[in-house]
Amino acid sequence: MKLSNDIITIEVAAHGAEQVSLRKEGCEYLWSGDPAYWNRHAPILFPAVGKPYNNELHVDGKAYPMKQHGFARDSEFECVNAGMCECGIVGTMTLIQSSNDAIRQYPYRLGLEVCYRLSGSAVEVIWTVENLDECDAYFQIGAHPGFLLPDYHAEAATHGFIRYYDREGNPVGPVMVSALDDGNRVPRSIVNIADCMPITADTFAHDALMFEGGQVTKAVLCDKEGREVLGVDCQQAEAYGIWASHKEGCPFVCLEPWCGICDPYGFTGDISTRQYIHRLAPKEKYTFAYTIEVYR
Repeated sequence: MKLSNDIITIEVAAHGAEQVSLRKEGCEYLWSGDPAYWNRHAPILFPAVGKPYNNELHVDGKAYPMKQHGFARDSEFECVNAGMCECGIVGTMTLIQSSNDAIRQYPYRLGLEVCYRLSGSAVEVIWTVENLDECDAYFQIGAHPGFLLPDYHAEAATHGFIRYYDREGNPVGPVMVSALDDGNRVPRSIVNIADCMPITADTFAHDALMFEGGQVTKAVLCDKEGREVLGVDCQQAEAYGIWASHKEGCPFVCLEPWCGICDPYGFTGDISTRQYIHRLAPKEKYTFAYTIEVYR
């Protein structure tokens, strides 16, 4: 499914309601999904962000299977609206999650609506979660878009840079970064990141970089000259992940705002006590929104 205005064009797949292309003036910015490195483009992380310890969630003393990043990215969605809004300027596309076995195995009934809007050279991504159950429901949600590194050459020592900003638009550094062990968090360390963090072959040698506590709400990908290419802004982000495959020659990087995070190593507590967990009362809704803006 395609959506475009005079500046940018996006394509969205029914599988996972995942954005699979983002073009500006014919230039592609979104990762292709080549399985040699990573077979996704911009998956929706829901109802879990990251890996629950032992791939289980615990609700009232019972364990439920939950794989890393949840099941929305592997669910089918139905497009219920695609085209121009009433003002005739901003393109919109709305998709609704369909039922599948993974959803039925989750202890809560949650609806997920996915909306894409185009505004100038920006893509506004809006996800709405609704509690369809008769009890309180818990979940996490987050984004995982991957972007092509500008003018990538495998032999280069530096493949680009990333700048980090807080909610007030101020550059961030130093930041507190969580480390991973088999997909779960271990004690954190302080990393002093300058105005531009270089992306090198070793940046993701130990998996993702994770900035917690709302330290970072916007990450900007820059080219090798330090010029800003695109940014991913999420004012409500409670954590922010930066990741790329550590396979040799990987030509992309993911900028990931989250309302949720993977479990600490060894965590087996109730779902209600998971960090950055969200609770909805029956029929209540929650909206998660972020913006991708292309500058060049």
